[in-house]
Amino acid sequence: MAHDFRTLHEIVKQARANTPDGPWDYLTGGAESETTLLRNRHAIDALALRPRVLRDVNTIDMRSRFLGHPMRMPVFIAPVGSLQMLDPGAALAAARAAETFGIVSILSSVAAPGLEAVGSGTKHPKVFQLYVRGDRAWVDDHVRRAIDHGFAAFCFTLDTAIYARRERDIIRRFTPAGRRAASGFEFQASMTWELIEWFKAKYPRLPLVMKGIGTPEDAEHAVQLGCEVIYVSNHGGRQLDQGIGSMAELPDVVAAVGDRAEVVVDGGFMRGTDIVKALALGAKAVGIGRLYGYGLAAGGEAGVVRTLELLEMELRTAMGLLGVTSVDQIGREHVRAARVVRSPHLTQSAFPHLDLRTLDY
Repeated sequence: MAHDFRTLHEIVKQARANTPDGPWDYLTGGAESETTLLRNRHAIDALALRPRVLRDVNTIDMRSRFLGHPMRMPVFIAPVGSLQMLDPGAALAAARAAETFGIVSILSSVAAPGLEAVGSGTKHPKVFQLYVRGDRAWVDDHVRRAIDHGFAAFCFTLDTAIYARRERDIIRRFTPAGRRAASGFEFQASMTWELIEWFKAKYPRLPLVMKGIGTPEDAEHAVQLGCEVIYVSNHGGRQLDQGIGSMAELPDVVAAVGDRAEVVVDGGFMRGTDIVKALALGAKAVGIGRLYGYGLAAGGEAGVVRTLELLEMELRTAMGLLGVTSVDQIGREHVRAARVVRSPHLTQSAFPHLDLRTLDY
C-alpha cells in the first residue's frame, strides 16, 4: 500500500523496481552529456539554509496560491509528456492526486488520456500545456477545448524548438509514447513572440503561463506582452545541454519580473528543503516532474498522493527549523551560498540512502 512508504527514498526505489529500463531512462535522463540536468541539482545543493531559533513554530501554515487559486503547499504538478508509459491512465491519475491533495496540476498535451478525460474527470484548478504541432486554427482549437473543459489557464512550452538528442533513449532505441505518432514539429520550431501577441489579443482574460524561460531578457519580454506566469525551466535538463541550473537563473528572473507576474520554477526539485530554497529566492511555487513520476510508478494515483504527503512533511520540518510559520515569511535571509557536499547525480544527490545495487544509475 502507498501509505506504507515512510520516505521519498522508498518511493524512488519502488519506482525503479516497477519500471522497465526504457521508460525509466526517459523519466530520469536528460540530453546529451546531461550537464544541464546535473547543474539543476548542483544549483540547489549549492545553497545552504540559515535557521533562526526561539520562534514559536507550533502552528505552521504552508498554504499558498497559484494565479489566485488556493494550494495546500507551494508545489504544483508539472507537465510531463508520455506518462502513459507508466500507466495508460497516468495523466488522469496524476491530476486526481493533485485534486485529492489540494494543489494545481499542469497537463501536458502529449500525456494520455488527454485534455477531455482530465478536464471532465477532475474539478480542481488546472492548466493545459500545449506543444504547438499545427497552425493557428489548430492552436485555437486546443485553447477553446481547454476552456470548455474547465482549465483555468493555458501554458505554452517555449524551449522545444528542436527536440534534443536524449542519448539514453537513442542508445536503447527507445521511442517515448508521446513521439511515436507525433508530427508537426516544424510548427514548434517556427514559434515566435508573435504567437504570444496573438494569444493575448484573442484570449485576454485567460491567464497565460510561459514555460521554458531561462533569462531575465526573455522574462521581461513576456511580461511586457501580458504573460501572467513566468515559468523558469530548462525542461529538466532534457533540452539544451550545457545550460544553467534553474535555481541559479531564478534570482535574476525574479528581479527582472518584480511584482508584474508570478514566477514559478522547476528543475531537479526533490526534497522539502529544495522547495524552501526556491521560495527564499522569490519563486511563488515549485513544479515537480520526475518526483511525482516516481510516485506514479511506485503506486499509481495513491503513490503520487503519498509522494506529496511526504514532501509536505519535509517542508513543514524545514520551515519549523528555520523558525518560520508561513511561506510568505521565507526570504533571502534564509539561504546562503555553500560548498556542495556530494557530486550531483540523477538520483543519489537527493536520495543518498538508496541501495545502489538495485539501480542502474
